[in-house]
Amino acid sequence: MVKPSIAAALLLLVGLAGAVSAQPQPLPFESTIPAARDIPYPGVMKLTVDATDLNRRIMTVKQTIPVAGPGPMVLLYPKWLPGTHAPRGQLEKVAGLKVTAGGKVLDWRRDTVDVYALHIDVPAGAKQVELEFQFLSATATDQGRVVMTQDMLNLQWNSTAFYPAGWFTRNIMVEPTVILPEGWQYGVALDPASKNGDSHTFKPVSFETLVDSPMFAGRHYRQIDLDPGGRSPVRLNIVADRPELLEASEEQIAKHRNLVVQADRLFGTRQFDRYDFLLALTDRMGGIGLEHHRSSENSRDPEYFLSWDRLPASRTLLPHEYVHSWNGKYRRAADLWTPDYTTPMRDSLMWVYEGQTQFWGEVLTARSGLITREQALSNFAMIAALYEHRVGREWRDIGDTTNDPIISARKPKGWLSWQRNEDYYVDGLLVWLDADSLIRERTGDKKSLDDFARAFFGVEEGSYVPKTYTFEDVVAALNAVTPYDWAGFLKDRIEGRGRPAPLDGLKRGGWKLVYADTPTAYQKAADTAAKRHDFTYSIGLNLKPAGEIQGVQWDGPAFKQGLIVGATVVAVDGEAYSESRMKAAITRAKGGKKPIQLIVKDGDRYRVVDIVWNGGLRYPRLERIEGTPDRLGALLSPRP
Repeated sequence: MVKPSIAAALLLLVGLAGAVSAQPQPLPFESTIPAARDIPYPGVMKLTVDATDLNRRIMTVKQTIPVAGPGPMVLLYPKWLPGTHAPRGQLEKVAGLKVTAGGKVLDWRRDTVDVYALHIDVPAGAKQVELEFQFLSATATDQGRVVMTQDMLNLQWNSTAFYPAGWFTRNIMVEPTVILPEGWQYGVALDPASKNGDSHTFKPVSFETLVDSPMFAGRHYRQIDLDPGGRSPVRLNIVADRPELLEASEEQIAKHRNLVVQADRLFGTRQFDRYDFLLALTDRMGGIGLEHHRSSENSRDPEYFLSWDRLPASRTLLPHEYVHSWNGKYRRAADLWTPDYTTPMRDSLMWVYEGQTQFWGEVLTARSGLITREQALSNFAMIAALYEHRVGREWRDIGDTTNDPIISARKPKGWLSWQRNEDYYVDGLLVWLDADSLIRERTGDKKSLDDFARAFFGVEEGSYVPKTYTFEDVVAALNAVTPYDWAGFLKDRIEGRGRPAPLDGLKRGGWKLVYADTPTAYQKAADTAAKRHDFTYSIGLNLKPAGEIQGVQWDGPAFKQGLIVGATVVAVDGEAYSESRMKAAITRAKGGKKPIQLIVKDGDRYRVVDIVWNGGLRYPRLERIEGTPDRLGALLSPRP
């Protein structure tokens, strides 16, 4: 006999079970997209992009995709894009899609789980399906990056094409054609096949290579051979807003040619059969710096050549993207490489991919003469100061910032010094500077990170088939240069929360970071070009010329008074804001007790703010440590 209390408990459990079963339960995700297979795709796709509608900035696309037979088929739009390290495909700009086969319109259905996938049913007897659609490129910056103007075009093929699911993209062949405005010229790392008026057809390549081969085209175009008679072509293709912007002096061209020379001496090999720098000198088309294996998309100030002395900081981009041909495109982290553009990328080793590229980009900029030694030292000072004050390292390590391309999508942040943002680039540079100086110290200055670069990146002349690596491979290559606990060295700096900025490379390199009351000439030029008034290391503010706050140092003097990004400093010590008046006020307050008084406008509200700071103006620079080897100077010196 069951006791009454036990019976009551059983009834309660039955009731609870019934209540639980009545609650909603999730439907399982059904996998409807075939996995990519490493087998050849049957046939060659044809892709035609009409880019002549400059007024409306609309690209009209026609695409033909061969099919093996009837039945279900999935078409994918590129989602996870190389170089962006995140799902950045511009699917929202695709419109007017029409799918046909043999003249019959086919129904298409968007996948309910992955909206970048379309389902169609191929009818019996069909040999191919045809797609027609428009890519509605941005007509204003709030719609995304502007890629078409009246004078130039940046064609990224991944924005104008679908591809069949179920195959590695390297096994899907495609014949691309572009129709350009009358008389326009172009730069692209593709081989021409035929030309009919302004319609340009290129030889078939894999879809992977096509996505990796964007085009810059324009009304005002110039191509400069950067390696005349060299073992493989290296060219600088320039488009500009106006024809006079294309003018470059022989000295300027020589420095760009020297970049190629110094990269050859660093890596020893070329991991390409050709390389095309694509450079837009514009303030009308959107800015970009994006790497590819045999080319790079770059944009700079329109007066890159004409105002050469005014813009030294702008000259680090081309070396950075060029290095990516070896680091990031040829040697690529194993968890970042994917067989198609729907498989998620993992960014765990971005401190190698981007961090060491940032390091070599800065070094090659100096070695090639694109900037002077003094400018390079000033640049390193600015880098060291920025990350010495990146207080977010207290709670977030460098390694975690490799997730920022996915987390942040490069959106502005209100508290950058605390939140951190893709710090694996420049904080990563400091780690590799540390490694270089340590190798030099341990080998009596007989070896350096140059030896690692040649052994790790310069592997097989002319090959542009990606060669993947793991953390263990990086450690092994460093140990081959000089034995050391490199795993511990890297993990401490990349995964260590709360540790100070990795500035040992400067000290071991014979230099120290100091602060002065005047900026270096390099910083002054960089601040002018960036249109900023930088008081980060004094009162903790970075302002636009009209006084709008664009940066507040976490826990700095301005932060403690409640100032935020977006507010505007309208007056300093009773006078209308200007950079000179702010500098004068900070100088007057030095060593005293009187605060600096600001009037700040935040929306419709004005308030008086007293900034307590008596440390004067502070701008970073490097100072030699007497009696120590100048290893940093040796790093920046050109290789004979």
